[in-house]
Amino acid sequence: MKLLYELPQADRKAYDAAVGSDEKLMYCLPFNIYKDKFVDGYMAFTGKRIYKLLNGELLGVWPIIGSEDFHTEVMYGSCGFYAKIDGSTTLLCQFVSGRNLPRYSVIVRACEILAEGGSDEPITNDTPELFCPTCGNPYVSRSTVCPYCLDKKEIYRKLWGMTKGLRLLMSVPFLVSAFGVFLSFINPWIQATVINNYLMPTGGRERGPISEFVGYVFIIVAISLFSQLLNVFHQRSASVASGKFTLLLQTLLYEKIQILSLSSIQRRTTGELMGRVSHDTAVMRNFIVGQLPYLFIQTASFIIGFVVVIIMNPLICMFIFIPVPFVLYLIVVFWKYIDLRNEKSWILGTRTGYLLHDILNGIRVVKSFGQEEKEITRFKNSSIRVSNQEESNAKLFNTLFPILNFAMWTGSYLIMIYGNIRVFDGRMELGTLHQFNSYASIIYSPLLYITSVPTIISQFITSSSKVFEILEERPEVGDIALPLDIYIEGDISFRNVTFGYQSYNPVLENVSVDVKAGEMIGIVGHSGSGKTTFINLLMRLYDVNEGEIIIDDVNIKDISQTALRNQIGVVLQETFLFSGTIRENIRYSKPYATDEEVIQAARIANAHDFIVNMPEGYNTKVGEKGLDLSGGERQRIAIARAIIHNPRILILDEATASLDTETEKLIQDALNKLVVNRTTFAIAHRLSTLRNADRLLVLDHGRVSEFGTHLELLANRGIYYKLVMAQRKMAHDMVKT
Repeated sequence: MKLLYELPQADRKAYDAAVGSDEKLMYCLPFNIYKDKFVDGYMAFTGKRIYKLLNGELLGVWPIIGSEDFHTEVMYGSCGFYAKIDGSTTLLCQFVSGRNLPRYSVIVRACEILAEGGSDEPITNDTPELFCPTCGNPYVSRSTVCPYCLDKKEIYRKLWGMTKGLRLLMSVPFLVSAFGVFLSFINPWIQATVINNYLMPTGGRERGPISEFVGYVFIIVAISLFSQLLNVFHQRSASVASGKFTLLLQTLLYEKIQILSLSSIQRRTTGELMGRVSHDTAVMRNFIVGQLPYLFIQTASFIIGFVVVIIMNPLICMFIFIPVPFVLYLIVVFWKYIDLRNEKSWILGTRTGYLLHDILNGIRVVKSFGQEEKEITRFKNSSIRVSNQEESNAKLFNTLFPILNFAMWTGSYLIMIYGNIRVFDGRMELGTLHQFNSYASIIYSPLLYITSVPTIISQFITSSSKVFEILEERPEVGDIALPLDIYIEGDISFRNVTFGYQSYNPVLENVSVDVKAGEMIGIVGHSGSGKTTFINLLMRLYDVNEGEIIIDDVNIKDISQTALRNQIGVVLQETFLFSGTIRENIRYSKPYATDEEVIQAARIANAHDFIVNMPEGYNTKVGEKGLDLSGGERQRIAIARAIIHNPRILILDEATASLDTETEKLIQDALNKLVVNRTTFAIAHRLSTLRNADRLLVLDHGRVSEFGTHLELLANRGIYYKLVMAQRKMAHDMVKT
C-alpha cells in the first residue's frame, strides 16, 4: 500500500520552508475534503511533526511526540483523522473513505510508534491497493488488474513465453487457415471463367465444349471438398492444441494456487479462484486457439481482397470502400458506449456467480434459519439485473449491427448498379461481375468482424491479466535458497514475536515463550486474544512481522515448509473431510499407508468400532465435507489422520468443543494416547480439557499475560483464575437448574 505520495511543486516549496533540518519525510497522504469542499491537499508526516498542505499553503503543523489517541473516525460519506493534542481531540484532516481509509489506519499505528519514541524508520504495508495508482480507476474486483493501464504488449509477450513447446502445434490452425484463404480467392475466379466461357459467353464467342465445362465443375467440387477437409483438419488440430494449452494453463495456475501463502488465498473467494482456473483460462484458450486464427483469416482476406480488386478495377474498388469510413465512424462513436455495457454485464454476471457460490456453500445455515425465500429473492434479483442488462445490450446490438451491416453492403449495391450497366453495354462480362461481388463479400466480412474484435480482445486481456496476476504473485511465506530438512525433536521458542494480519494492527505483540520437547502446553484466553494466530505462526502459515520462532535451535524460516509440515499434526474444531472413503481420509496425511496402519490409527482414535459397523466399513463414502457423519465421528477420523501422520509437534484447536459428554470422553481418551512423547499445543475454552497440560499459556489482547502450571496460575489469581472461577460458577448454576 502506497504511504509516501509525491508532493506537488507548490506544496513541496511550502513544506521545505516549514520543515526543520533534522526532520525526514516519512509518510505523505492525500486528503480531499476541507471546509465542506473537495480539494487536493496532502498530509506530510516526519519523525516529529505533521504538516497539512493545500495549494502551496501550510494550513497547520502538529507535534507527534507528546500527542496521543491517534485514530480515524467514519462519518457520513467521509472520514476524519484525529489526534489528542495538548489534551484536546483535534480533527487533523478529512478524506473520502474508499481510497484512503486503509492508508490512514496504517498511519495511526505509525504515529503511535513515533509518539512512543519508537523506530524512526518508516513502516511498510503490503495490503493490496484497490485503485490504480496511475489512473485512479478501481481495479477489477479482487485483483490488482487495471483494465485501463494494462500493457497489452506485455500480456502477449508473457503468453508467447508460456507457449514454448506448444508453438508448432498451435501454428497448425494458422497454416491451414492461410491455405484456406488462398482457396477462397481461387473459387470466384474459376466460377467467373465458367460463366464467361461456358454459360453466357459474350462478344460472339461460342460456348466451350461440355467436357471442359464438366472439368471445371469437378475442379470447383474438388476445391470445395478439399476446403471442407482442410476445415476438418483445422478443427481437429485446434481441438488438440486447445486441450494441450488448457491443460498447461490450468495445471500451472492450480500449482501456483497451492504454493501461495494462506493470506493470499484468503484475500480471494473460493468462487473467484475457481473462476480463474476454469472461466479465465477458457477465455484465453478460446482467443488463442479459436479467435486468433480467425482474426488472421479475416485480416489476410481483407488485404488480399483489396490488392486483387484494385488491380482488376480501381473504380469498383472505390465503390467497395465508399461505406467503410461511415461504418468505422459509427463503430468509433458507439464503441465506448458498447464497451461499458459489456463490462457492466460481465461485472453483474460475476457477482451473480459469487452469490450463487456463497449460497450453496452456506446452504446449511440458510436452511437452519429458514432463509430459503430470502436467498431465492437475492439470487432472483441478481439474475434479473443480469438479464435486464443483457436484454438492453441485445436490443442495442440488434438495432445497431443491422444498420452497420446495411451500410456496409451499400458498396455491393453500387457495384451491382455500375456492373450491370457495363454488362448491358457489353463492356463487362457477367462472370466478371459475379467475381467482383464475391470479392466484395470477402472484403466486407472482416470489416463486419472488427466490430466484435475489441470486445473479444478486452475479455482476453482482462482474463489473461487475472491469470498472470496469480502466476506472478510471490508467496508471502517462502523457503530460503537452501532450506534445512531437519528431524524435529520438539524444543520451541517464541522470541519477541509480533504479528498482525495487517502489519499496522498487531494481533500478537512481543510474545516470548520457551517450550521443551514433549511438553503439552494449553493455550487459553478470551476470544480474539491471539490463540489461533499463535498456532498459525507455529505452522508457518504466516511469517512473523518482528521477532523469531526457533525450533530445535533453528529459525523456522530456515526450515523447508515441506519438512516442517510433514512433522506437524493438526486436529481442528471444524473438521474437514474430503469427498471419498473413510480409508482415503485417514490416509490423507500418509498416502502410502497400509491397511494395517489405517486400522491401527483408527483403533487409537477410538474410531474403529463405529467404522466397522457401517455398511461398507472403511470403504464408506463420507460425502461432501464429511456431512454424512456425526461431529464426533468426523473428529475421530481427523484424530486418526493425525495419528497415522506420526507428527513431532501436535496442535489441537478446540478438538473437543461442541460435543456431548460421552463422545468427548472417547475423543479425550484418543487425544491422551496421541500426545504421548510429542510437543503439543492445545487450545480450549473448556478449561477442564486441559487438565493434563504441563503448563498453561494465557494470552490477553495479543500479549503473554501468564505462563505456568495450573496450580501456579490459580495462586496468581490473575486472568486464568478468573476464567476457572467463572466456568466453575457456570457449571454449578447448571447443576442447580
